[in-house]
Amino acid sequence: MKKIFIINGGFPFAHSPGQFNKTLLETDVNYFKKFENVKIKTTEVGEPYNPEEEVEKLKWADLIIFHTPIWWFQLPFKFKEYLDVILTEGHQKGIYDSDGRTRSNPAINYGTGGRLQGRKYIVTTSWNAPEEAFTWQGEFFDQTGVDQGILFGFHKMNQFIGLERLDSLHFHDMEKNADVPKELKRYTAFLKKHFEEEAVLL
Repeated sequence: MKKIFIINGGFPFAHSPGQFNKTLLETDVNYFKKFENVKIKTTEVGEPYNPEEEVEKLKWADLIIFHTPIWWFQLPFKFKEYLDVILTEGHQKGIYDSDGRTRSNPAINYGTGGRLQGRKYIVTTSWNAPEEAFTWQGEFFDQTGVDQGILFGFHKMNQFIGLERLDSLHFHDMEKNADVPKELKRYTAFLKKHFEEEAVLL
């Protein structure tokens, strides 16, 4: 039995209804239903949660799928709060033991105290910014990709607790020019690539 934990980091706030990331979570649930050897757990950070139970979900999973919008070039505040609360709750409870260093040699091995080795994660992000803002010379992000720029700290966080990144997928121009059916088709192809063609975990 393979175990997948899906986290929706989106929620309604201001002019963002949070529907696209909720739909991605629902797409996951419907997609993985066809695999008899897959069990799924989910969390939506905009709904009440129990920190101890969330720690157990992270420890339980073989694969964690994060879905998040990007607001003001950062994770949404409830998603950041969720990570702060749950990862801190997981200290010496199976998420991480320490920062990995020893008092006898504190200069080395930082970031090696995680306990989730052998598990993988996927992250998707959704943006108002168009893809060209990241890729074209002279545009806003100076040709720095999402994973190398805005998500650098997010990826290091996951490495710190022992997770290995399987892949990322980013959805651009989702506020002014969204083509949701097209993007959901692209996401379904992304899932098929990893879980049918490459047979990751399955």
